[in-house]
Amino acid sequence: MTKDELKTKKVSAISLGCDKNRVDLEKMLFLLSKYGFKITADVNDADIVIVNTCAFILPAKQEAIDNIIEMEALKKAGVIEKLIVTGCLPQRHFNELKQAFPNADAIVKLSENKNIVNIIENLYGVPKSKCAESYDRILTTYSGYAFLKIADGCNNVCSFCTIPRIRGSYKSQDIDEIVDEAKLLVSRGIKELILVAQDTTRYGIDKYGKPMLMELCKKLVKIKDLQWIRIHYAYPEMITDELLDFIVSQPKMCNYLDIPLQHIDNEILKNMRRRGDEKFVRELINKIKTNYPQIKLRSTFIVGFPGENRKAFNKLLKFLEEANLDYVGFFPYFREENTVSYFMKNQISKFTKNRRLKKAQKVQQKVAFELAKKQIGCKMKVLVDYFDETNGVYSCHSEILSPSVDFDIKIVDNGNIEIGQMLNAVITDFDGNSFKGEIQ
Repeated sequence: MTKDELKTKKVSAISLGCDKNRVDLEKMLFLLSKYGFKITADVNDADIVIVNTCAFILPAKQEAIDNIIEMEALKKAGVIEKLIVTGCLPQRHFNELKQAFPNADAIVKLSENKNIVNIIENLYGVPKSKCAESYDRILTTYSGYAFLKIADGCNNVCSFCTIPRIRGSYKSQDIDEIVDEAKLLVSRGIKELILVAQDTTRYGIDKYGKPMLMELCKKLVKIKDLQWIRIHYAYPEMITDELLDFIVSQPKMCNYLDIPLQHIDNEILKNMRRRGDEKFVRELINKIKTNYPQIKLRSTFIVGFPGENRKAFNKLLKFLEEANLDYVGFFPYFREENTVSYFMKNQISKFTKNRRLKKAQKVQQKVAFELAKKQIGCKMKVLVDYFDETNGVYSCHSEILSPSVDFDIKIVDNGNIEIGQMLNAVITDFDGNSFKGEIQ
């Protein structure tokens, strides 16, 4: 096969896992497109399918395996020619994957993402091309916003987390390269950039010797036509008054912080290897709620961690009632091999974890519902994400609602709405899952 013949092939990709993993895939898709491949969203219309996997917890691994099995079936049926597995699962279980899925044509570790074109060339017996790295991407998010990965890996070594073993130590991206990537995305119509890393607040420490998130944001706010900058995964111990002041004083900074807290009980936090204790966490949340009430807070918690007795769990429930966090996600603890918590005593039964998960969700649902009702009547800018064909309305989000993880805003089409457009709207209702809004 010649290179020209290879370039007629169509490539499709399945994106699984976190936003950081999505960015990795988007960069691979750009390299493939630049080479000449046509990118298609329909796997049934593709010659080559990439399954970009997650391996953080058991359900993520199972989802990845299910997708690989499904694509193997398409290959066996002659629908697709080549199956490539990328992402965190090959990094964590390379040898096991090769044995379990011999029909996968390539199992690609993270360090080989940049060589994706050469990997496909090799599969088709085509001479190797010279391929340059690039921060350019083919976006897979809805029109209007994009994730901006500012670092990879993690140095926090929480006792339950597999990320340091999968992604390695914390590695900040060059600040000028991040700004150049941001400018490129904005030039293509992106209005919101969501900063992501395993820990955004530690950005720059490894490369510049000090935290540089503020300096990065100061450069980003100067980008013309960029409307919103949102910070995800800000670890509590690194959130400073200076950062909070900057967020509320800069119009382009979203009044929003995603702060993964994981628990509130001191013994659990200690065993999780989290740095802050209950007193610190309560004081931080109280300070933000009191001095920066415009900042909406999102967090995540793990229920059923080893040793979480009834007293510790009830303390978490009480904290949820008192903290009034705007948005919260919950995970039952999953016992992952090669983590410290895997070997801990007093593991909690699956039944108990699921029961506690439902209880925590119910408590937070009540809190979120009461906070959401206070938004009725408020006027705000919204970014139009997509058209919801099921309900015949447009799905949007606002400065205080992060897309895909928080509530959305449903707006009826008035004949002038476009995807990726920013509009002024008023919140008219909340049904427990979504806000309803009207264009002003």
